[in-house]
Amino acid sequence: MTAPSSRRRDGAGLVDDEPVIVTDPKLPSVALSEEHHEKANRWTLPKIILWAAIALLGAVAWTMLAIVRGETVNAIWFVFAAVCTYLIGYRFYSKVIEKYITRPDDRRATPAEVKQDGKDYVPTDRRVLYGHHFAAIAGAGPLVGPVLAAQMGYLPGTIWIIVGVVLAGAVQDYTVLFFSMRRGGRTIGQMARQELGRIGGTAAIIASLLIMLIIVAILALVVVNALGESPWGVFSVAMTIPIALFMGVYLRYLRPGKVTEVSIIGFVLLMAAIIGGGWVAGTEWGQAIFHLDRTTIAWGIIVYGFIAAVLPVWLLLAPRDYLSTFMKIGVIVMLAGAIVLVRPEISVPAVSVFGENGMGPVFAGPLFPFLFVTIACGALSGFHALIASGTTPKLIEKERQTRFIGYGGMLMESFVAIMALVAAISIDQGIYFAMNAPTAATGSTVEGAVAFVNSLGLTGVNLTPEMLTGTAAAVGEESIVSRTGGAPTLALGLAHIMQQALGGQAMMAFWYHFAIMFEALFILTAVDAGTRVARFMLQDSIGAWFPKFRDVSWRPGVWICTAIMVAGWGAILILGVTDPLGGINTFFPLFGIANQLLAAIALAVVMAIVAKRGRSYVKWLWIIGLPLAFTAVVTITASLYKIASPVPAIGYWANHFRYVAARDSGDTSLGEPQVLDAVIRNTAVQGTLSIIFVTLAIVVMVAAVIVTIKAIRNGGGENTEEAPVASRRFAPAGFLPSAEERELEKQWEPLLADERKASTH
Repeated sequence: MTAPSSRRRDGAGLVDDEPVIVTDPKLPSVALSEEHHEKANRWTLPKIILWAAIALLGAVAWTMLAIVRGETVNAIWFVFAAVCTYLIGYRFYSKVIEKYITRPDDRRATPAEVKQDGKDYVPTDRRVLYGHHFAAIAGAGPLVGPVLAAQMGYLPGTIWIIVGVVLAGAVQDYTVLFFSMRRGGRTIGQMARQELGRIGGTAAIIASLLIMLIIVAILALVVVNALGESPWGVFSVAMTIPIALFMGVYLRYLRPGKVTEVSIIGFVLLMAAIIGGGWVAGTEWGQAIFHLDRTTIAWGIIVYGFIAAVLPVWLLLAPRDYLSTFMKIGVIVMLAGAIVLVRPEISVPAVSVFGENGMGPVFAGPLFPFLFVTIACGALSGFHALIASGTTPKLIEKERQTRFIGYGGMLMESFVAIMALVAAISIDQGIYFAMNAPTAATGSTVEGAVAFVNSLGLTGVNLTPEMLTGTAAAVGEESIVSRTGGAPTLALGLAHIMQQALGGQAMMAFWYHFAIMFEALFILTAVDAGTRVARFMLQDSIGAWFPKFRDVSWRPGVWICTAIMVAGWGAILILGVTDPLGGINTFFPLFGIANQLLAAIALAVVMAIVAKRGRSYVKWLWIIGLPLAFTAVVTITASLYKIASPVPAIGYWANHFRYVAARDSGDTSLGEPQVLDAVIRNTAVQGTLSIIFVTLAIVVMVAAVIVTIKAIRNGGGENTEEAPVASRRFAPAGFLPSAEERELEKQWEPLLADERKASTH
């Protein structure tokens, strides 16, 4: 219930249009008092000393990376610079956003509590939900982007990943998650339609749906490239599906609420799957069953994507994401520890020759803007806005948890990106370019790779056939040449560092395949979560004409919309798998640009929402406006390069007409007729989509600016939040509960235990 007053006082001052929530006096308190929060934020001498030490260590690390650098730089400075910056950003910057922009109220029930249906709306433990959210957002981007961008040197990527996430990526994730939660878990497309009007909203919905197809297809393509002809990897990744199903049933019916218990079981089974994969790959039947070509794996992922998206969220999606989060966070923390222990020296230049001339063999284009769209998910990702407005807001228990899950989840993904970058630059540069150059450049042979890499004329690079064959044998693979997609490079870098810390050269093969499964887990969770979100969006869009489709529990609508979206990204996936120029090399720039255009759309919607909230919010609009302006400039510039550049290595249409001319003249120097036809088809698809994406994004951003200016002039706008309902449950806000939160948890435990028993029936 709510009090008659429509305004209330908060620690941040007057909160416009915020009703006072009056909770049931018969229940224990559902939220800590404002006095508690103010007390927790007070400065003490130990706090001052701690944060001064963190700031000093971070300053030293950044100085060593950016200023005091010789021929080599020690990898430990990457770890310290990242961790210190993240801690400061989370403790201070996210608190500013919470205090002045989101202003959560734990007395207000979340959609998961109000609409609980056991399928899509389920109040979920914040630790499990953090795992699910992190697993869903942390797809291929933080793994692939930094690896590909390593050709430009280590410094530009490091700055963008660490600083970009604090000021842009985590801001987007947190605010989109919060405002979607306040609107019943509406998607970013639905919110755009409500906030920006018919034209801006329609453009946002179409752009979101189309961009989602590209994003999920490229995520799946990375898995295909990582698992192709790798029976060890295929078996281990396949086994995670029955393990997750078991965990879902265990937590739902056998032992409700026993999160720690099921986590231990899941982790043990996961390790067994990795170790067992090595044994299976060494058998004849294992080779026969699990040694699959890339096209077969692609079709398997397409089928998996459909099934995972239609099953209840508690059965496969949430437990699988939670399971993979153990793997993800555990491996990244383990890698960081190994880097501190081994302290590898990085010989890659701060800015390479390819960063200066923009004509690298992995991808072509100048450092600005292509570095910022290549390193997409590690610093800022529009895909996250789809997750933050799709599955996650329907599962949050309490409003204050959005900071931990949204902002904190994105910081962890950024750390993944930094570790991926360090792993990529820690291996020999000659091997790096041999692995990431497309088949067209190397011919997929050792001899071709050696000739191509040595022809680049890089200082200190002298690749030999023995280096490639010896490395492949060490990691238990037939070949590492043209293993594009970033995942194999990251796996090799991780194995190279980990074997120095644990196990020695004999453990290289284990660590390599351990990393491959770790990466595939990362990406598949984004594929199934992305497909589910895309289905929500399509159902809502079709629901404008056929209202029955808006009922997310109506199974025919679920199956039809899921099938349409899977068919869309599946078609692009097959195009990428069969692309002669290397699908990831040609499609990833489109992925990065589309991803960042979607981030600009999401930030534009958030800016309009914040402006509509009232005058007390306007002076904080810069927190949203700064990353929006930067992203708009970067993505529009990159789009114009890909559309209009006359350089075939950069421009889609320039390359398209180059191959058309070769086909029409009978010139086979660029490839056989079937190769020419495939490139012509793919570049036409990419060029057309580039034009559509940037046009739609500009329409949305212009509409958002108009709405924002109007709201500022009027002192606010229409409140599109759902009517507040008083909460009837309690949960801590962060990963570790405070003493006061533990006390409240004890009071609520009997009541929540009854709820869990009821849900099992």
